[in-house]
Parts: sequence; structure tokens; C-alpha cells
Amino acid sequence: MKTAITEMFGIEHPIIQGGMHYVGFAELAAAVSNAGGLGIITGLTQKTPELLAKEIARCHDMTDKPFGVNLTFLPTFSAPPYPEYIASIREGGIKIVETAGRSPEQYMPALKAAGIKVIHKCTSVRHSLKAEQIGCDAVSVDGFECGGHPGEDDMPNMILLPRADEELKIPFVASGGMADARSLVAVLSMGAAGMNMGTRFIATKEAPVHDNVKKALVAASELDTRLVMRSLRNTERVLNNAGVARLLEIEREKGRALKIEDIHDQVAGVYPKVMIDGEMDAGAWSCGMVAGLIHDIPTVKELIDRIMAEADRIIRGRLMGFLDDAERKAPIRAVS
Repeated sequence: MKTAITEMFGIEHPIIQGGMHYVGFAELAAAVSNAGGLGIITGLTQKTPELLAKEIARCHDMTDKPFGVNLTFLPTFSAPPYPEYIASIREGGIKIVETAGRSPEQYMPALKAAGIKVIHKCTSVRHSLKAEQIGCDAVSVDGFECGGHPGEDDMPNMILLPRADEELKIPFVASGGMADARSLVAVLSMGAAGMNMGTRFIATKEAPVHDNVKKALVAASELDTRLVMRSLRNTERVLNNAGVARLLEIEREKGRALKIEDIHDQVAGVYPKVMIDGEMDAGAWSCGMVAGLIHDIPTVKELIDRIMAEADRIIRGRLMGFLDDAERKAPIRAVS
């Protein structure tokens, strides 16, 4: 399948593995790229630029296909040394960077000077247009269903994606709720040039996380996520657990007086406890509503091959089947 995204990034299938904290290591990124998608190493999971350089080299040893690095720009007083991280990315021969969080505008000159294609994660059309304006090559449009930070507009993909299609000139992929061939075909019909999967890739054999995490995703339904930190305007969708229940209890108790310090134990340092140690009640960790569509733990290749084969059947069989021969021969009129 060829789309603007497969052509831009030199990949076989229009499927991207989004950056995920303590998940996006070389093992998963290489597996996705080897299966024809675009694997992404999560830059800031590596605590220093030097460690990121080593992780990039490790991934090069596992694949000769294109892969990228995620850089999340955090609103913090002690910002990571982003120029040094970008230097590690450049020197590692990486040509694709997924940016997230705050605008990457400050760092675009350095990224573009290195010949790097930038795809920025956005939760609204206005942010997507800003990304286009500052020179991003593509955007990943995140609907309200997504795990992690869905923004504050609460806009689901059935509205957000067609609106992005109406406004954007650069290609975009859909993120949030992406799990299978139905997801891919649906978002292609709404103007996207591919899809970005996060939570779904955690439940694969190659994902370097504790088995408890994978089992929790298979067991979860679409009703098992919670939104936390809404009053702080830092909304995050997470998988429900005892730690999250305590967090929500504190939020209710504090009301508008809530400060981030009040929930420190439920949000700080949680990812290694969950992803490495398998402590499923440790606190808040990002998970999409798509958990309700996760029913197995395949290899990455099995998952991607299944998606592409089923997408072909949906398009050629189900969708084309809705058209009779006369309609197939009739010219398609543009809808204004």
C-alpha cells in the first residue's frame, strides 16, 4: 500500500509505532521497521544523549530499515539537554523524528539542517496548522480516544480527522483508537495517510515490557481507562488500577485546590515500576481506549501482516461489494 506517508518515510506499510515511555526501545522499534512499518525509539526514556546514541546504534544492529526517534518537549524548569539529544540523533544517522508535547519550533532549524523529516503529534486542528506553518513535514493527529495526553478539547477522531483533512496541506496519520485493519481503512477514508499505534504495540511479543502489562491490556475493556489531572489541564488517559483510584480520590478531595505535588506518588517514577517490574497498581500509566480491541499478543510481524491483509479484504471485498458494476464505471464527482 502506497500513501504519502509510506513515500515520505520510505516504508512499506502506512503504520507507525508511536513513541512510548519505557516501551520504545530498540527491540520494538526494530521489529516494527523489519515488518514494514516505522519503528520509533523513545528519546527521553534514555536518560542521557550518550545513552540515546547507544540505543540508536543498537537498533541499527537489528534492522537496516528506516526507524525514527521520538523527542517530547516537556514544560519543565529543568529541561533536558535537547540540543545534545538532537546531536545524538543526527550523528546516529536518523532521518525521521516524531516530536510531541510543546511545539518543536525552537529546534526545527537544527532538525531541518540535518535533513530530518519531522512528524509532530497534535490533538487539535489549530496545533496541526501551527506545525505545518513552522515546517513540520507531517503530523500525527491524536483523537480523544488516545492513551497519554489527548489535549483539552475532548475531540474524537470521527470529527478531528475529517477536519484535519479539510485544513491541512501536509500529510497526516491518525492516532488514538488504532488497533487493526478496520482502524486503518477507516482513517484512510477520512483523509489520513496512515495510522500511528501505541497501546496496541505494547501487546506484542517483542515489546520489552513485563508480561503483566501485556496481560492487563488483553484483559481490559474499552471501559477500563480513566482521565486524570483534568483540573491541572494536563489531562492524561491511563489504565485504571489501585494507584489510579487513589489518584482520583485525591483529586476529588482537593477539588480546584489540587496541585501536582498532591499526586506525586501516583504519577512520578511509575513507568519503570509498571513496565519493568510489572507492578500493575503502581499508579498512572498511559493506555488508550483501544485496549478494548486488544485480544491477543502476536509478534509484531504477525500483527502488521494481519492488518494489511485484512485491510485489503475490507477494501476489495466489503467496500467494493457495496458498489454495483454500473456505479463502479460511473465517474466520481468531487463533493464541494
